[in-house]
Amino acid sequence: MPNYKYIHLAQITEGFSLKTVNVLIEDQKIIKISEEEIANLPSQTEIIEAKGLVLLPGIIDIHVHFRQPGLENKADMLSESRAAVAGGITTVFDMPNTIPPTTNLQALTEKIKLANENMLCNYKFYLGITNNNLEDALSIDPNLICGYKIYLGSSTGDMLVDKAQAIEGLFEKSKMIITSHCEDEKRIRTNTAKYKELYPNNDAPASIHPLVRDAEACYLSTKFAIDMAKGKTKLNIAHITTEKELSLLQKGKIDSKNITAEVSPIHLWFEEKDFERLGNKIKCNPSIKSKVDRDALRKALREDIIDFVATDHAPHLIEEKEKPYFQSPSGIPSIQFSLNIMLELVKQGELSLSQLQEKMCHNPATYFHLKERGYIKEGYYADLVLVDLNGKTKVSKETILSKCNWSPFEGETFNSKIVSTFVNGEIVYRNQN
Repeated sequence: MPNYKYIHLAQITEGFSLKTVNVLIEDQKIIKISEEEIANLPSQTEIIEAKGLVLLPGIIDIHVHFRQPGLENKADMLSESRAAVAGGITTVFDMPNTIPPTTNLQALTEKIKLANENMLCNYKFYLGITNNNLEDALSIDPNLICGYKIYLGSSTGDMLVDKAQAIEGLFEKSKMIITSHCEDEKRIRTNTAKYKELYPNNDAPASIHPLVRDAEACYLSTKFAIDMAKGKTKLNIAHITTEKELSLLQKGKIDSKNITAEVSPIHLWFEEKDFERLGNKIKCNPSIKSKVDRDALRKALREDIIDFVATDHAPHLIEEKEKPYFQSPSGIPSIQFSLNIMLELVKQGELSLSQLQEKMCHNPATYFHLKERGYIKEGYYADLVLVDLNGKTKVSKETILSKCNWSPFEGETFNSKIVSTFVNGEIVYRNQN
């Protein structure tokens, strides 16, 4: 017996304006979109009244760390996918730096099994590249993964790739998208040694993070990766953070690009002065940088120089984050409030609602070949989110769903509210507030 849902009088974007539509869902897919009332609804159709609400495609987050397997004390697939759908996110691409790392077929197969049992949203996994696994990685069925992840700078986990043979081999032979964490390891180590000498008593403030992992470290590594990829393979630069790196990228629509870049809501929101208030809570790799950099990222997003918005959601325990700077891990939990952040930027005039959908829904689906997802269209999967643009979302420990139970946004009130989220036609989140 088919399952029907009828979203009544929702608003969707049409260019720079909104129009009111009715949407009929049968099982997993949208079967009709109409500006008129849809007559003769099937019996037992569930009616979702959406007058005054905006209907968006479900958000596709191409960069998350859900920590399972091996780091379930920080987060797991169930807890973080629950936070994701509460934030309007319906598909996630999970990174490989777990325990064990997702660098071979066995680890990938076990991770897929865990996801089948626990994920509340759609998912794909990256396969991690190491100094020694290239041939095995290239032999894995591309349908099992969303792409390869290479760390050209060290971050959480021990997956730094620094052997020229492995790096060159990947860029020469890959037929899949390579997503690269770009920071120059030599420069970071030099800067780290410098600041450890300046703060011998282990009392360094978190505000040195943009100096340790500085703009030049990002630029050098991003230039290296782009030079390696040109004319050979598709490359996505993860979590870009600096104005200088933008000079390496081309303006254009997603279907014309082999080199792309993503930016996180974190780097679009915070600037380096926020370290004074939040300390290690906003320590992440690459680091949050200057207001000039932040504003340049916002502009580049509007101008189609940056192609994706992705969270780099990376939970750690609060007691870990409260350690001295050099012992505190890098990473910020943000997935539940990422859409709220971006809607706030829409309200501030930093980008349009149509641009938000392009960077968070359309482009990820197009570039990563997610068939029949990322758009509100007849025949497409009903991955959808209803949003109240006049609602409020207050961030507090009581509302945080990530397992780590903290956020740098605690105390913030966003001027939007996620009302409900649909994954494959099923309502997986309803806001009870």
